[in-house]
Amino acid sequence: MPTRNLSNRPILLGIVGDSAAGKTTLTKGIAQVLGEDSVTVICTDDYHRYDRKQRAEMGISALHPDCNYLDIIQQHLGLLRTGQPILKPIYNHDTGMFDPPEYIEPKRFVIVEGLLSYSTRVARDSFDVKVYLAPPEDLRSQWKVKRDTRKRGYTEEQVIAQLRKRESDSEQFIRPQRQWSDIVVSFYPPQDRTEENDLLLDVRLVLRPTIPHPDFTGILEPSRSHLSSAIRLELDRDMNKPVDVLEVDGHATDEQVKELEKILCHDVPYLGKFCSLEGNDEIGKLVGTTGEILQSYPLALTQLLITYHMLKAANVYE
Repeated sequence: MPTRNLSNRPILLGIVGDSAAGKTTLTKGIAQVLGEDSVTVICTDDYHRYDRKQRAEMGISALHPDCNYLDIIQQHLGLLRTGQPILKPIYNHDTGMFDPPEYIEPKRFVIVEGLLSYSTRVARDSFDVKVYLAPPEDLRSQWKVKRDTRKRGYTEEQVIAQLRKRESDSEQFIRPQRQWSDIVVSFYPPQDRTEENDLLLDVRLVLRPTIPHPDFTGILEPSRSHLSSAIRLELDRDMNKPVDVLEVDGHATDEQVKELEKILCHDVPYLGKFCSLEGNDEIGKLVGTTGEILQSYPLALTQLLITYHMLKAANVYE
């Protein structure tokens, strides 16, 4: 297959975070907003070097760089960035073994989620937008227990034991990748959290100056003081570097969210239909414990912000 014209090359988004940090939930909404026909989604966790049995015998976790083909990951990212196909491995989480590889052709947008996507400089340089998910560890542990017991057949005791065993690798190899991200996303429970609203979390978005973010300073205008009860912008430091921090509470009202949305999309007319949460029912959706569909404004606005950056990167190359 010939290489695409680089003026219209695929746009690559990286979403990195520890196991059960919420990567798939975030990815799904962004893909739906952009249009699934325009998005290729791959997971770099498929690039494990060893299957589950081999890892157990060797005493190595899937989070360790030595347990993953980082060189093949960066090679495939380079191919995808230039519009070329790859033969991607597939790790089967149900069996713990590998399925036959899959032939993947990149579409206009490529979303790459995984544990170690920012581990090498070559891999990092392949991305147009880099996101890191950093929920509080106790919340991530709850998510992992729920996911692995309901979907992967583990007992709660097994999952907790696995979390403890992997902690040193998480600390050494996963969390340091935060420093390479353009946006750090942290969903966290509100102080008045109850069982009824335990999925409707607040979000803290660390916006690094590595890419140009929307001008959110309008939030600070006196005429918008009514936003401060649920939406805040402040200067802070993250990993000893200055950043902007945007916080959105789960109890934000429809009116407050629409006003933030206008600020977000004010200077980007080419976003068109993407600049309306009201017209994008796909984003910000969560499945409740009894199967009901919940709307999370913090999740929706996070997905919209990331979509903003992907479309802005695409516009540069149009």
